[in-house]
Amino acid sequence: MSGAMTTVVIIILVIAAVVVIALALLPRMRSRKLRERFGPEYDRTLEQADSRREAERELTEREKRHSQLRLRELGDDEKRRYTMQWAHVQEQFIDDPARALDNADRLLTLAMADRGYPTEGYDQQVADLSVEHARPLAEYRRAHEIAGRAGRGEVSTEDMRAAIVDYRQLFADLVGVNGDTTRDGRHATTEK
Repeated sequence: MSGAMTTVVIIILVIAAVVVIALALLPRMRSRKLRERFGPEYDRTLEQADSRREAERELTEREKRHSQLRLRELGDDEKRRYTMQWAHVQEQFIDDPARALDNADRLLTLAMADRGYPTEGYDQQVADLSVEHARPLAEYRRAHEIAGRAGRGEVSTEDMRAAIVDYRQLFADLVGVNGDTTRDGRHATTEK
């Protein structure tokens, strides 16, 4: 074999090796990207799926659906209005915790709709929210479950208090506020 031919063969082998390595690493890179984006939701989806491939396919489908939504940020006036409504829900908790939980859930659904999220059902809401708001979803699920049981009188006041705190995490993330508010809807951290 000539020197030029040997060089060509070596280049082809190197290119083939690079392609094989890239193909082997591609699934790992995709998994890492999904894990970073979805956080604990990645692990939860993986636990419920029959395989990693199935879980990652579901998460990828969520991303595709999410990319087709016409989402928007809330304006300052809307944030103020929602913050005031949230403060009212927290005040209502003192007299009627179960009703406050129900109102917290409704307020979150309204905020989702105003942001552009479809609100056709709880499972779809969670799937859509998981793309940008994955971190507070475990708390939201827990709060939603407690709220359902509270309506049937099956939970303690302490459980309902914990649910309000859990709802507040998603509320703050979704609306774009820190969650600590005063009676007039201003952020407590900006008050001096």
